[in-house]
Amino acid sequence: MTSKSFTRLAFGILAFLIGQSVSAGSPAVPVHPEFNRDVRPILSDKCFKCHGPDKKSRKAELRLDLRDEAIVAAESGETPIVPGKPDESEVVKRVFTTDADELMPPADSHKSLTPQQKEILKRWVADGAKYQQHWSFEAPVKPEVPAGQNAVDFLVRKRLADIGLKPAPAADRRTLIRRLYFDLLGLPPTPQEVAAFANDADPQAYEKLVERVLQNPHYGERMALGWLDVVRFADTIGYHSDEPQNVWPYRDYVIRAFNENKRFDRFTKEQLAGDLLPDASLETRIGSAFNRLLLTTVEGGAQPKDYEARMLTDRVRAIGAVWMGMTTGCGQCHDHKFDPFTMRDFYSLGAFFADIEEPIVGRREEGMLVATPEQENQLAKLDAALAEASKGLDAAQTKWECDVAAGSMKLPELQANSGSSEADKKAAEHVLQLVKKETAKRSPEEQETLKTYFRNKAANLSAAQRAALAKAEKERKEFYDSLPKVLISKVAAQKRTVRILPRGNWMDETGEVMHPTLPHFLPQKKIAGRELTRLDLAEWLVARENPLTARTVMNRLWQQLFGSGISRVLDDLGAQGEPPVDPALLDWLACEFMDSGWDFKHMVRSIVLSETYRESSAASPELVAADPLNREVARQGCFRLDGELVRDNALAVSGLLVARIGGPSVKPYQPARYWENLNFPPRDYVADQGESQYRRGLYTWRQRTFPHPSLLAFDAPSREACVAERVRSNIPQQALVLLNDPSYVEAARVFAGRILGECGGSTGERITWAWQQALQRDPTATELKAMQSLLENRLADYRSNSAAVDDLLKTGSAPVPPAMDRAELAAWTHVARVLLNLHETITRS
Repeated sequence: MTSKSFTRLAFGILAFLIGQSVSAGSPAVPVHPEFNRDVRPILSDKCFKCHGPDKKSRKAELRLDLRDEAIVAAESGETPIVPGKPDESEVVKRVFTTDADELMPPADSHKSLTPQQKEILKRWVADGAKYQQHWSFEAPVKPEVPAGQNAVDFLVRKRLADIGLKPAPAADRRTLIRRLYFDLLGLPPTPQEVAAFANDADPQAYEKLVERVLQNPHYGERMALGWLDVVRFADTIGYHSDEPQNVWPYRDYVIRAFNENKRFDRFTKEQLAGDLLPDASLETRIGSAFNRLLLTTVEGGAQPKDYEARMLTDRVRAIGAVWMGMTTGCGQCHDHKFDPFTMRDFYSLGAFFADIEEPIVGRREEGMLVATPEQENQLAKLDAALAEASKGLDAAQTKWECDVAAGSMKLPELQANSGSSEADKKAAEHVLQLVKKETAKRSPEEQETLKTYFRNKAANLSAAQRAALAKAEKERKEFYDSLPKVLISKVAAQKRTVRILPRGNWMDETGEVMHPTLPHFLPQKKIAGRELTRLDLAEWLVARENPLTARTVMNRLWQQLFGSGISRVLDDLGAQGEPPVDPALLDWLACEFMDSGWDFKHMVRSIVLSETYRESSAASPELVAADPLNREVARQGCFRLDGELVRDNALAVSGLLVARIGGPSVKPYQPARYWENLNFPPRDYVADQGESQYRRGLYTWRQRTFPHPSLLAFDAPSREACVAERVRSNIPQQALVLLNDPSYVEAARVFAGRILGECGGSTGERITWAWQQALQRDPTATELKAMQSLLENRLADYRSNSAAVDDLLKTGSAPVPPAMDRAELAAWTHVARVLLNLHETITRS
């Protein structure tokens, strides 16, 4: 390659990739650009793929992610970057040249650099081209905050002053209590709660409200929702037949952990290594179900090595998404192209989980019994009854097995002229082989086969004894089967071997054997003389020296409370993510989280008590123009509720919501035949009746391959992969769901019954009462007039069409009040439907 072609290739790719359009209203170029804040985003997004960490994709042997290599002259004699001398830096020359043959990006790339980007590069080089380690790999440093000031307010407003923005005024009290309830409980306040707060003259009224909300048991449910997304909790295994698995007690564990304010470091250790803790208990072992939430298969033709590799990948991705805030999955096939995470890091991180006892292919075990003390007592009584009914049988079976094995007793089916069928003879042959097998080497299934044969064919039992035994076994089995169970982590007798898989190929076993090791580019946990365990990994994730975990978790919390993370890409704090818009704020939150002893409620309290959180979400045109995405939080966020909360809100307003905390997953109404293609085996969806129909969306059955369609319409994830942030779409199908889904139609019907049954008076008074229930405010004159017109129109139609009344009121299983005028109830149902479908009803702030 000639020197000219080299420089054209190297700098052409550089300039080609960093080109991006920017509006005329772009902010001014910093006088002294910082690498992490101003330069790295350009290079990382556009350059590191070809000039970054991955040597296999590197072009022209040019690296721009390492300063020592970027400032070295190439074979052509030209130097990419000459610190302090932009005019001598080939990068700068090619960016600014007017020569069409030399200009980069080239014309045929259809890319161009903006004047702002060009100037950033030039000033950065002129300043000495100083590099920084990627911001998220540096330990967070807690900024100074004046005593007595709320740190969130001080840091946010310092940033706003620096960029010339002013914060929005405070929200009114009705808006504030609704915001707090939806953010921390996922439910609306009652009109009485809003009125009490609005009229409370106590200067500490808001602080007291926050404390009441934090102690509300629905707090744990709301906080669990986001956690269950990021750990990909679901009721089914995901692959192939997508069969059920016993994991719902883990969801209850998460709810309890948030309600009890379990310290996050302990929360982490219990999930990754609850079985390895010195004080391991039923609770910590339930927490360890986290390790079993991955996708699995029972497909007969599945290759174990293939699924072993998939499971390792799934777990490494989960660690990256949940705690590290990094896209670790790239390391399955090659070194990360943008971050220092390598294939060795990937497979050595996966090796931490090689000790878990589990089937790679095939049906999951039932799991650990999760029983209350009362249930344990009842089970003990049934065990005693079964032991009494089977007294002497175990000893008799042992003697019988010895006699059969010694040949002194023959099985009747195998005797000459037995007249037994071939099937019976084959079954008896199988029993004979099991008898001859050492007891310790028999599987539980084989033991059960021998036990069944002996009791049915060989034991000398009277009819009464057989009946008593059958009754005791049946009662014990039915009760045991009804008890909750959960998949947990247990250490296997022999660990699986983990190798680096060249190009991720599970059929290539030539790679180096890997042992549990922490990512090489992050601070290490010093342990000598033994192999690291899952508990070591958990302790490292929440060690003070780890720069990632506290930032990752606090960034997600900020997103929940404001609508966008301080660093916008919640699951990627690496080079392909986004630098935090306010690094000092994110670092303060991370440090305070650790300094507080990983106290999650303390961090929630610190944020929601700030004036920044309490600001109005309304904004002036000037503020919207300056910060259209509200990254600087000069105002509060305004966004649609999550899918589960949209339905929760409708149920709460209607009065149908069953507020019980915890328990098995439930099945609300779902379109017929939606599961039609769920085969191996085919299954029918049977909607629950009674209270289970009206539980919160958090408890809805999560079928990974067929997510509940109502939740899917509102962007709830399938839980097939870790999701740190949901998409928030605004599409016509959502309005159709709110208007036609049986859950919402039934909620509107029951709400209409409340309007008629709980509020006497005029039509206007009833509409006002309904507005208070749904929105905790009075309707405007325009809204009142529109609803009165709608009601009159629908009532006239229904008076003359009883069939239409019947069609509407039969929706859902909740009973229709027998003494209520059916036509009037149907007409008011339409008023309720409008209320439940309003943008304001399903929008936070």
